[in-house]
Amino acid sequence: MNYVTGFFGGLATIMLAIFPVTILWEVLTGTSVFGMDVIANLGNLVNNFGTNGFVGLVTLVIVMSFFIKK
Repeated sequence: MNYVTGFFGGLATIMLAIFPVTILWEVLTGTSVFGMDVIANLGNLVNNFGTNGFVGLVTLVIVMSFFIKK
């Protein structure tokens, strides 16, 4: 079990390190990374949290709890 949690923890760390780089790349060059428009997807995610009211707020709190180290 420790192997699986370690693997997914490492994978999440890598993805969180790549995320700011993809945003910077998109801002500087104006092109998408790997065919994904990261800034538009992030904007859509924030918009969905905002339009769903209380359910969106609860979902946001649950998602953020995964990224807070205890």
